[in-house]
Amino acid sequence: MSVAAADAASVIARVRPVQSLADVVEIRLDAMLEARIDPCVAALDLPLLVTNRPQWEGGLFAGREDDRVDQLCAAVRAGARYADIELRTDPALRSRLFTVARDCSARVIVSSHDFTGTPPAALLRATLRQMVASGADLGKIVTTATNADEALRVLALQQEAGRLGFPLSAFAMGEPGRITRLATLYLGGAMTYAALDEHQATAPGQLSVAHLRSLITLFEQRP
Repeated sequence: MSVAAADAASVIARVRPVQSLADVVEIRLDAMLEARIDPCVAALDLPLLVTNRPQWEGGLFAGREDDRVDQLCAAVRAGARYADIELRTDPALRSRLFTVARDCSARVIVSSHDFTGTPPAALLRATLRQMVASGADLGKIVTTATNADEALRVLALQQEAGRLGFPLSAFAMGEPGRITRLATLYLGGAMTYAALDEHQATAPGQLSVAHLRSLITLFEQRP
């Protein structure tokens, strides 16, 4: 479950009513006026994932890259169990986060987002291989699907990730990609992302956590 709010108190207030529906809470540091998660660690009973998405990959952070990664490192030291960092981040800065995460027994998700379309399959597989080579604990590849073929192309990455033994979340944004947010869970996906509710989505096509949970329950019902 992903939440974007201005401060820790707002994060806590928004998450508490629906936290029983989620397994992990993603806190978008790039939406916070002050990137402090200490109160969230103390108040929420779920593992926290921190993301500090830069503007050059569809986020809100507009400052120096050193500062962006330092905020991620501080959040990991404060108790975040996962941290997301983009594949396009400078490798030296990425390594800084890896070091802090390992010292704190946290896991790093290396991510790639395409808000304009879905690259050819060969380029998607190359992105996956770069993630594996980066030393990531998990990968996240998200594109924008404009039709069913593109949605299927993204989901097919799960088969390649399985062969590599690499935990991957692969799904698509946009209306044609909505089904991939559920399907990835049953095709080897490491996790999927949901919004607090239909009005607080942090990405196009994101389902609310209540809607996603109801679909999972319906799908897993036995006769």
